[in-house]
This record gives sequence, structure tokens and C-alpha cells, in this order.
Amino acid sequence: MLEAAAARLVPGPDDDPSEAGHPGAREAHAANYIVLLLGALREDPPKVFAGGPFGDRGGGGRDGMARFLPLNDAVKEHWRARLDDLVAAYHDGLAQLDALAGGDFAAASPADQDAALARNPPVRHLPAGNGGFTDLLFQHTIEGCYSVPEYGGNAGGAMWRSIGFPGDVQPRGHEADEVTNSDGPDPITAIGIVAELLQLLTSTAPGAPSPSTPPEPRPASEER
Repeated sequence: MLEAAAARLVPGPDDDPSEAGHPGAREAHAANYIVLLLGALREDPPKVFAGGPFGDRGGGGRDGMARFLPLNDAVKEHWRARLDDLVAAYHDGLAQLDALAGGDFAAASPADQDAALARNPPVRHLPAGNGGFTDLLFQHTIEGCYSVPEYGGNAGGAMWRSIGFPGDVQPRGHEADEVTNSDGPDPITAIGIVAELLQLLTSTAPGAPSPSTPPEPRPASEER
């Protein structure tokens, strides 16, 4: 069910035909990221802070990010309290999504799943800044899609490749011209919500022309 909910928030080709050729949360294993996050303290050392200083994707020879750092007692207790709240939020939130989708979210139609997520059901123990469970789930789904793969998501760096991001390239780094020279703007297809967002951004940018207002009607006494 967690995978199904994440896939509606960031759909891939199996979830939306218009996403053909573009991976989504399902392909990125974003649900796996969330499961590992909620159970981070079950591992030794806990899967909280990847060691680094870099992985093996940029010529490092070994994946330092795969070695997680031990936590002292104070930090571990902080994370225990934080994760206890998150586990409680997920327990209640997933149960509410099931109920809103007719009893079985994973078996519901995409339209019913979307309607349930759009309700953004309120749950206890939400971190500050989240209005409902869907807010929290979306945040973690995005993290699972675009974080370094050692945290359990972004499988094989698939989501990085889909947006043309090279990922972590240390210790090899970038050539000087790669740092100073732009490869040009990313292509944007301005349709649907993307067009609306672009209109909002350009209309509120500094120096943008004020929207025109229609002239006020003349008083009847002035009309001939």
C-alpha cells in the first residue's frame, strides 16, 4: 500500500501513460526509503547518517556512503523520539487512506486513490509544517526519489538520470569548463499546471507589467 500511495504522488510509466520513459516513485524504490527511515534504529549502526565523504560513483574506489556512522546515546534518543512519532503518523495515515479509498487503498482505482490523497487526512504526531498525512508522505517520497541511493531510494540513480543530474561526482569532481559554462536551459513543455506555474512566476517577478484593468464605466450623465 505504501508503494501504491507514493506512486500516485510521483507516478511512473506503470502509473500514468504520459510518464512513459520517465521513472517515478515505484521505479525509484521510494517506499523502500521510507521503510528504512522508519526502521533506521533497528540497524547497527543506525541508518541515519551516511559516512562518506563520498560514494563510489565518482571514482572513489569504495562506497564510503554505504558505511553509516554510530550515534552517541543522546543523538540516538533524539532520533528514537522523532521516529516514534513518524511511525505513529504513518500507522494512522495509512489506515485513513485505506478508509478513504473504500477499505483497500492498494486495490482502489487511480481516481479513488488520488481522491483519498487529496483529502490530506490529519493525523497525530505530524512534524511541524505538515497539514496532513499526504504532506508528510509527499515529502518522504521526494526524498526517496532524489536522495543518494545508500538511503534506500533513487535505485541505481534512476531519478538523477531522468533530470540530467550527474549525482555525486566526488572525488573526480568537474572540469573547469563544466563549472563555468552553462549547458543551456532545460527544455520545458508549458502545458497544464506547468503553464500555470510559469504564468504565476513571470507575473509576480520584479519588473513584470501590472495586469491591465478594464476602464471604469462612464456615469450615465456623461453618456450621449
